[in-house]
Amino acid sequence: MTAFAEPVLHDRLERQAHNRVLVRGWLYVVLLMLFALVFVGGATRLTESGLSITEWKPIHGVIPPLSDAEWQEEFEKYRQIPEYQQINKGMSLDAFKTIFWWEWTHRLLARGVGFVFALPLAFFWVTGRLERSLKPKLVGILLLGAFQGAVGWWMVASGLVERTDVSQYRLATHLTIACIIFAATMVVARGLAPHSAPRSSPETRRFAGILLLLALIQIYLGGLVAGLNAGFAYNTWPLMDGSIVPGDLLVQQPWFLNFFENAKTVQFVHRMGGYVLFAAALWHVFAARSADRGSTHARRAVVFFHLVLVQAAIGITTLLTVVDIGWALLHQAFALVVLGFAAAHWRATRGSYPAETGVVVRS
Repeated sequence: MTAFAEPVLHDRLERQAHNRVLVRGWLYVVLLMLFALVFVGGATRLTESGLSITEWKPIHGVIPPLSDAEWQEEFEKYRQIPEYQQINKGMSLDAFKTIFWWEWTHRLLARGVGFVFALPLAFFWVTGRLERSLKPKLVGILLLGAFQGAVGWWMVASGLVERTDVSQYRLATHLTIACIIFAATMVVARGLAPHSAPRSSPETRRFAGILLLLALIQIYLGGLVAGLNAGFAYNTWPLMDGSIVPGDLLVQQPWFLNFFENAKTVQFVHRMGGYVLFAAALWHVFAARSADRGSTHARRAVVFFHLVLVQAAIGITTLLTVVDIGWALLHQAFALVVLGFAAAHWRATRGSYPAETGVVVRS
């Protein structure tokens, strides 16, 4: 390397480090908004507010009813769907406004996340602050977010004609995609952070990825539980219907439908998923200590296990309180904490993204 090239390279590395701080800070803001979005989505579900807005207006829908006539018009649309006619018949306008504002806030946050992601992405791209390898990752997250908006309406539409609630299949899909977006954003943000520890052993790295997948699967199972209101079905622990393994888990035909449509089976599988994640997290503690003794990776494995332990306790409490709304919301929110830490831990075992010294900021 020539004497002239060294200061040029040093300057480019400094600029890249500065750009990474900016991009990472933006992604952390996105993560906070995604967390709020999923939290409000959970509250919307638990308050049975998700069908209160019966139309999908991505642009015009940002403006809520502003007059008594507009409120009456919106309420009249809600009166036409099965949920009102079979469950909420006779609901007052004030009660309707309560469920309307939950769904409206959820949709407004979703739009907000889109803007907070897309506009800074365009700015960083145009000003040359994005590394080449980041561009497809961030565009992929943006496209997945746009797809999620369509999935959200697809979910709501399932409860507007024949059903009094949304399809559990669509609800679980909607929740899972939101969590994939959250995890992917966390992975990119963590990859931009400077790492004090070297890459972990391959064993620790692989198992950290397995834990991330298990956490995501458990959230999907939780979405099925929420969609079927299966949490209300059996509210004892550790026994379920008087047994560790209750009967009548496969009463529906064909048998595989029980795993998606039988509330008893769905709750049981969600419980078993929790046990599997707990055991895997505990195994990871000992395996990481053996393979990466004394490293930050081993210490993060311990932290992750304790997060899973806390989440299990919250889940059991939610069950025993017959799905108290406060505990249920905490259970969903802490699931994101577990997922986010799993994503960050997995990325940390792989180290930071390699430096790209060709990144130059255009003035």
